[in-house]
Amino acid sequence: MKIENQAMMFAFLSKYTILAHQEEGRSVIQEGMKRYGRERGARMAARARACGDPVDLWTNQAYGEWKPDYPGQMEFGTLVTQPTFRTYISKCAWCEAWKKYDILEYGREYCVNVDAAVYEGFGCGAVCTPLTTSMSWGGTRCDFDWGKPLTDEEVSMIAAKKAELGTSAMRDFDFHTAHIYYTITKTVREFFPDDAEDIICRAVNDYIDLFGQADYDRIMDFADEKF
Repeated sequence: MKIENQAMMFAFLSKYTILAHQEEGRSVIQEGMKRYGRERGARMAARARACGDPVDLWTNQAYGEWKPDYPGQMEFGTLVTQPTFRTYISKCAWCEAWKKYDILEYGREYCVNVDAAVYEGFGCGAVCTPLTTSMSWGGTRCDFDWGKPLTDEEVSMIAAKKAELGTSAMRDFDFHTAHIYYTITKTVREFFPDDAEDIICRAVNDYIDLFGQADYDRIMDFADEKF
């Protein structure tokens, strides 16, 4: 699977939850995204510790769990490293997918707090703060302040650790699509037990119409995964 798979699975779940429950549904989707982000961050921190590395800003940047599907799909980089580390995204594959399928209105809920939640889950004692309106909400670029500085030595350490890890710390988008599915659907079931199955069924049907039954079946293969 690709980034587009994960982006659209989330967008369909977001769409039908919000259509069914309006602002309450939006709040539940945001709760699901906080849970998803914290789970991702905690998994990254656990991997860093298992490798004997500290939980800090520089390891957060080194132990990323995904990469673009192909060169040029994403554009991002560093603005400054002092007095706090600041980064930008100027081209986003998630945003492009939601625009492509005319579902940006619901997909953009993904962007509200995912980065802050991942960072919180990682647990290095700082907060990730958006500095601009995200592109999915009408901004021209997504800028972030990571709340701590990076020294020149730590910048070098990030590069060295990324080279050492290669893709070993990353998970493919079969995994990431399954993760978003299971965490969001679990949250929807918790808050809306009476019609959760209808909401999820509508989202799954749209996903299957777009990507096919085989892709959905691959998500089901992760039913026992402890995200």
